Amino acid sequence: MSILKKIFGGSSEPKEEKILPWIPLNDLQQLEFIEEKSKTKTQVIFKHSTRCGISRMVMNQFVAMYKLTEKDLDLYYLDLLNYREISNEVGVKFMIMHESPQLIVVRNGSVVNHASHGAINAINLEDYI
Repeated sequence: MSILKKIFGGSSEPKEEKILPWIPLNDLQQLEFIEEKSKTKTQVIFKHSTRCGISRMVMNQFVAMYKLTEKDLDLYYLDLLNYREISNEVGVKFMIMHESPQLIVVRNGSVVNHASHGAINAINLEDYI
């Protein structure tokens, strides 16, 4: 065992990866569905830049803190680099400025909360179920 592991801890056991109930957002028509479905169940969109270290860090923190299930809300993942047109349309449809990373909470067809960067993890999604 290396000296750094002895000092800072560490385990040789593989860490279990937490998997969230992501729904890929990769079609413009899904935005209409999200708006309609939000009338009966909270819809959440996580916009993520796969080339941005800050976006990756915020996403990792979000995943670590997430405690809800598919019964609570629908959680959409938008890779904004591969689906720039959808990312732009999210801003137009829900009348919010594009940011990355960005979390958007939709209820009753409207955005009820949104945040970017570190503020994402300050949103308590349990308040919206």
